[in-house]
Amino acid sequence: MHHSELARLIVIAQKFSPQQEIENLQPFGSGNINDTFLVSRQGIDQPFILQRLNTNVFREPELVMQNLRIYGEHVRDRIKNKPLDRQWTVPQILATDQGQDYYQTDHGEFWRSLSFIADSRSFDAMANSEQAQEVGYALGMFHHLTSDLAPEKLADTLEGFHITPQYLNQYETVLAQSKVERSTEVDYCLQIVSDRQDLAHILEDAKASGKLPLRTMHGDPKVNNILFDRQTNLAVSVIDLDTVKSGLIHYDIGDCLRSGCNPAGEEIEDWESVEFNVELCEAILQGYLSTARSFLTEYDYDYIYDAIRVITFELGLRFFTDYLAGNIYFHVKYPEHNLLRSLVQFRLLESIESQKSVIKKIVKANK
Repeated sequence: MHHSELARLIVIAQKFSPQQEIENLQPFGSGNINDTFLVSRQGIDQPFILQRLNTNVFREPELVMQNLRIYGEHVRDRIKNKPLDRQWTVPQILATDQGQDYYQTDHGEFWRSLSFIADSRSFDAMANSEQAQEVGYALGMFHHLTSDLAPEKLADTLEGFHITPQYLNQYETVLAQSKVERSTEVDYCLQIVSDRQDLAHILEDAKASGKLPLRTMHGDPKVNNILFDRQTNLAVSVIDLDTVKSGLIHYDIGDCLRSGCNPAGEEIEDWESVEFNVELCEAILQGYLSTARSFLTEYDYDYIYDAIRVITFELGLRFFTDYLAGNIYFHVKYPEHNLLRSLVQFRLLESIESQKSVIKKIVKANK
């Protein structure tokens, strides 16, 4: 980082810590939406997180902060009234010297600050089924603690996010206009999408018919958004809460299983070897349902298998659409990067579908 830029960031960080001198500031984490820094202070052990919110993605950052506040207060009150039998932490919003929960520069940059959860770490992939069970527990705890938070209290900060039919419409528009080079890989993707048009509507139809209610969803419950305590190896927090809003928790459940049960990862070149791992799936669902049983309905269980397929299809569709559009949304390292990413998801989808009966059995066994 350039010296003048560091000096500028320290001035911004100081707004969130008026009493203590800022000692050091360094880039933190691997998120590709916001810019994140870890800030340490003189004479205080506890560092804090400083973030510049990406206002191209989050057009109304004040509403993102409002959601964070409503969510945080609700969960803290709930834990105070009914203490949990193990440690669980919610990141705190730090106020500026003016008492606001964000700071805006003259150039319109939007900065906010959050407490750092000490002695914790995250993983990019599951090492074993104990870890996978903890990931499930964490998402279950997130949903459990917000199951009585009225979803209409939360602003919709990302219109159309995880509404699968809208992604299908975008795809059809882009496809009609694109001059795509045909290849076996491209043909495979085209075929998958045309065979599975109906998949896009399953969860939205269940919502429309009242089978699946609106609740508070996390929106991005990837494995690496779950923090583990370094000493106990237990999950202690779910972070990256900018996408928290009202929606179907099935998008969360599906996304957690999609990302957690693909040990090969989303960037693997050998896409044909990608498999959905049912042992990890069982571990995550055991952990999840141990907490989520408190509020799930019969219909909720019925749609878990479909949720995994829908979200995997949706993400593959989004990568493939972006490839056809010329890579305008997702960062790419080379022109075919999004094509490869979509191949990974579509292969994963086929693997999920080939194990339908096993996955349904796991759900049934853990009700």
